[in-house]
Amino acid sequence: MSTTPRPPRHESDAPRDLVGIGIGPFNLSLAALAQPLPGLDTVFYEQRPAFAWHPGLLIDGATVQVPFLADLVTLADPASPWSFLNHLKARDRLFPFYFAERFHIQRTEYDAYCRWVAENLPGLHFSHQADAVRFNPERAVFEVDFTRLGPDAEAAELGRTYTRNVVLGIGTAPHVPEPLRPLVEAPGVPVVHAADYLAHRETFLAAGHVTVVGSGQSGAEVFLDLLRHRPAGREQLRWIGRTEAFAPMEYSKLGLEHFTPDYTRYFHGLAEPVRDRLVTAQWQLHKGIDAGTVAAIHDELYHRTLNGGWPDAVLTPGVSVRTAGRIATAKIELHVEHLQQNTRSRLTTDAVVLATGYRERSLDPLLAGLDPFLRRDSHERPRVDEHFRLVLDPSVTGAGCHVYVQNAERHTHGVGTPDLGLAAWRSATILNSLTGKETYPLPARTAFTTFGLPQRSPVPPARQAPRPVGQSLH
Repeated sequence: MSTTPRPPRHESDAPRDLVGIGIGPFNLSLAALAQPLPGLDTVFYEQRPAFAWHPGLLIDGATVQVPFLADLVTLADPASPWSFLNHLKARDRLFPFYFAERFHIQRTEYDAYCRWVAENLPGLHFSHQADAVRFNPERAVFEVDFTRLGPDAEAAELGRTYTRNVVLGIGTAPHVPEPLRPLVEAPGVPVVHAADYLAHRETFLAAGHVTVVGSGQSGAEVFLDLLRHRPAGREQLRWIGRTEAFAPMEYSKLGLEHFTPDYTRYFHGLAEPVRDRLVTAQWQLHKGIDAGTVAAIHDELYHRTLNGGWPDAVLTPGVSVRTAGRIATAKIELHVEHLQQNTRSRLTTDAVVLATGYRERSLDPLLAGLDPFLRRDSHERPRVDEHFRLVLDPSVTGAGCHVYVQNAERHTHGVGTPDLGLAAWRSATILNSLTGKETYPLPARTAFTTFGLPQRSPVPPARQAPRPVGQSLH
């Protein structure tokens, strides 16, 4: 039963140094690196009751696609008490991990590590929903309004805090394509986003025919999990996706250098149209499938041919879902188009898993009060400087007040934006900017690749003497 929240509670009038909004891995990284800094007053708010990292996709055996060194802190401070190795030590698991010889850990283990940090790190306030951020020009501070939520997520108390700096780490939201939204919203129809897969897994295992839509890592993991747990010869599975192939992720050593600070700085310096073109073209750097997962799917399919026959599984790339509907109340019909053949068809299924990715959450609702101060690009997206600060009017930044963003700057900083491997470096960059000193020394160079030419004044081409008429070029 909802109740009227208590009147606003104003915290100390003394402004904090930093208020973080959202506690996912990126702001958790920032909080962990900020914790040992003397005299830095920080607080972080999260509307969820506890830390949770993609709980619907913590499929047994699924691994994180970056090495364990890409934890919350190590690549900025290897001696931090909040490292993954220190987590193992605290849980008496250091020697078992040593003998396991795992460079890439399971997702469940990464989630457990982050929860350990979140449960022990001070200054984190869960069940606190940030409502608005405003600039108070008279006091030269930001006002952050929040709501403390009760056990049933109802509003229990209103509050306000003041700060010189805000960092937004509100993350991404599951994306459902427009043609499939009516099915997701319909009661009793087994169509869910992969973000909620584990909560509905038993329903999908029991369904007659299941279709997985989406050819990225999540789609591959869901398809593999279903394939492994459905009877041989009666799998009744279909996997479709828009990309032209079930393509492996680019994971070569030099290819991975696109996820370095060097490339991030290079990308930020490019012209806006070039950045926009690159973000689209570089999909295989971050939207492909881990080669191990591709191999596991093929191994499972091949194993099911050993006694003759083929598994009842259809894998078709290059397919787009145009519309969808229900047949009576028991079946789902997908109207699809093959992009290369330019042909259309109808596919019937009993259940659908949408591995259709995530989209950055809009900052606009939270920052509506700052809109007059916010500078935008030609597509009305917030401009972000090299220190991960929103570009605001000088009347705000001149007062020493800044809004930082985490995982909301792909259009300005490139494909490494959502990558866990850059979390600690970005957090350290933010803290160095905020403190005005090199609190965390960062490497000047991180890649063997040089991504651009030295910036010099253009040199006009040398003038050549005219060639006599009839003189050979050879």
